[in-house]
Amino acid sequence: MNRRFALLGLVLALVAPATHAAEPVDMLLVLAADVSRSVTEPKFKLQREGAAAAIAHPDVVKAITSGPHRRIAVCFVEWATIGQQGVVIDWTMIDGEAAARSFGGRLVEAPRSFVGSTSISGAIDFSVRQLERAPFTADRRVIDISGDGNNNSGRPVTEARDEALAKDITINALVILTPLNESFRPEHTNPPGGLEKYFKDNVIAGPGSFTVAAESHDDFGRALTKKLIQEIALREANPPHSYGEVSPSYGDGGAMGFSLGGAYDPSVSVRRGLLPL
Repeated sequence: MNRRFALLGLVLALVAPATHAAEPVDMLLVLAADVSRSVTEPKFKLQREGAAAAIAHPDVVKAITSGPHRRIAVCFVEWATIGQQGVVIDWTMIDGEAAARSFGGRLVEAPRSFVGSTSISGAIDFSVRQLERAPFTADRRVIDISGDGNNNSGRPVTEARDEALAKDITINALVILTPLNESFRPEHTNPPGGLEKYFKDNVIAGPGSFTVAAESHDDFGRALTKKLIQEIALREANPPHSYGEVSPSYGDGGAMGFSLGGAYDPSVSVRRGLLPL
C-alpha cells in the first residue's frame, strides 16, 4: 500500500505544473486615488479620465519601456474613509502602448468605489498590502497617493507613512488644490500652510520622494503625466534628460519644478532636498 502511495505521489509530482518565479519588472506602482465625498462626480470623472490618459501618454510609455526590464506593474486602487479601500484594476504589467491603452480603457469603464471621509493612513496601509501580494518583483516599490484634503479618518497618517518607509516603500503624492472660495470644508482642503505642505510634511517618504500639485481636477491628467514620467525616471541615480519633456528647473523663489516642455512650471513643484540631481 505504501509503495502505491509513493508511486502516486511521484506521478503527481511529475504532472504538476512547475512553480514559476515572480516575473521581474522595473517598478511596482500602486496608484491610490482619493474618492472621498469632496470629490464630486464631475471631479471624479476628470480624475478617472486624466489617470487613463496619463498612463497611456506616449512620454510615459517611453519612460516605462526605457528601463532594464522595459516594463512596470501597476495596481489602481481607490480609497475614502477608514475601511473603504478597494482594488479597481489589479496588478497589470505595462510593457508598451497596447497594454497602457488597455489599462486606461478598463479604468474609465470601472464604476466608482466609494464616497466617504478621507483616510490617507488607511490608503497607505491598503496600498502596502497590495505591494506585498504583487505577482511581480521589483527593486522599487512605490505608492502614488492622490488627494484633495488632509487625513481626517483612521490612525495618524505619519504612523502609516513610517511603517511603509520601514519596508523600503517610497510614497509620492499628487496634491489636488481647491481654491478657498470653492471649498465647503476649508480646514480640510486648505489646512494651515497649504495642502501641498501638509503632504510634504506628513505623507511622502523615501529617497527621491516628491509631491506634484494640480491646480484643480481639470489639471489632474496633465499633472499625473508629469508625475509618472518623473517617478519612473527616478530608477536611475539622476533624472534622465532624454525625455525633453521632463527636466528640472528653478523658479524665481528657488522652488524646483518639472514640466513637459523644460520651462519652469510653478504648478508642478517637487520637494527639494529629497530629489537626487
